Amino acid sequence: MLKMIHIWLVLAVVLAACDAKNNRDLLPRATGAPGELLIVIDSAQWRGPLGDALREVFAAEVPGLPHDEEYFRLISAHPSGRIDLLTHMRNIIYVFTLDENAQGSRRIMSNFTPQSLENIRTDTTFFHTTARDVHSRGQVVMYLFGPNEEKLIRDLKTHASTLVGFFNNVERERLQENIARTKTTRPLTEFLEREYKISLRFPHGYVVADQQKDFVWFRRIETEVDKDIFVAIKPYESEYQLLPDSIVAWRDEVAKKYLYADPSNPISYVITEREVPFLPVTAKQTRLNDQYAMEIRGIWRTNNKSMGGPFAGVAVANPDNGMLYYIEGFTYSPSKAQREIMRELEAIVHTFKTVPGTVGGKESGKGK
Repeated sequence: MLKMIHIWLVLAVVLAACDAKNNRDLLPRATGAPGELLIVIDSAQWRGPLGDALREVFAAEVPGLPHDEEYFRLISAHPSGRIDLLTHMRNIIYVFTLDENAQGSRRIMSNFTPQSLENIRTDTTFFHTTARDVHSRGQVVMYLFGPNEEKLIRDLKTHASTLVGFFNNVERERLQENIARTKTTRPLTEFLEREYKISLRFPHGYVVADQQKDFVWFRRIETEVDKDIFVAIKPYESEYQLLPDSIVAWRDEVAKKYLYADPSNPISYVITEREVPFLPVTAKQTRLNDQYAMEIRGIWRTNNKSMGGPFAGVAVANPDNGMLYYIEGFTYSPSKAQREIMRELEAIVHTFKTVPGTVGGKESGKGK
């Protein structure tokens, strides 16, 4: 875990032109596409080991996709007055080290007070801070710094998953804010609350594809993209049900029963791809609505290998009502880049919560 920066250190950061921009409503809206990340760094450092470390972290390959795609599309810019338009981008990282006397680094350091720079020099745990709405509305800015390149590179490698996770969560939050404003799919949420005592929010275009007592499937079919969300439900009996192998086995059971590649041909059904060594199913512990959960991601395919694509799902138990839930997003979009499609599906999955009511003969808890 990254150490939380003290309030007095945050207050010490002086942002250029902040006096003219401290009213959020007067700021222009942030620009840039989802998944784009501007890195403002001295050009010499970008070409050297520090730039290599930044690319290794933020342009690493996204797990669970059938083709190589990077976490973020990186755009580098040397600090100068000529990058003003770029500083309105939605995601920005400013990078500098105190041992670098180049003009670009000095320009970034000028946004910090002498006390802040001294804290960077003496506090070995202090290597990053973040801010919002610095140059534009909806913008997130991260500052990465260190007394020298070697120390900052070590911090980047040590905390790589947390740093990437920060911007992944930011992008998810933006998607969820847009989803929350979608009125056309509110009947779907009301349907889930009424019939299953659970809640999910959807962007425009999703419809119910199938519903069973223990399963419900939503789908949005576009010209070249098929987006899918499903929820499976069963009694919660043991914490062993949240082990990755147990979740995958349950997923395969549900998929074989309900997810046909061709509804008119029940011989063709969906399974989890586990035969390709370089496309493994990965798992990690996570939180879903402040509840312990297990996330799995990987590749699905039909049993006859005619179709396939990425999936990401989360299993979570609600001890209050004795039920276990598995919520998954998957896509069939072979001709498209799939990082942002999966990011949208994961944003939907993470709107999941249970609502009060009777499920399986037990009373559902609030917002579990």
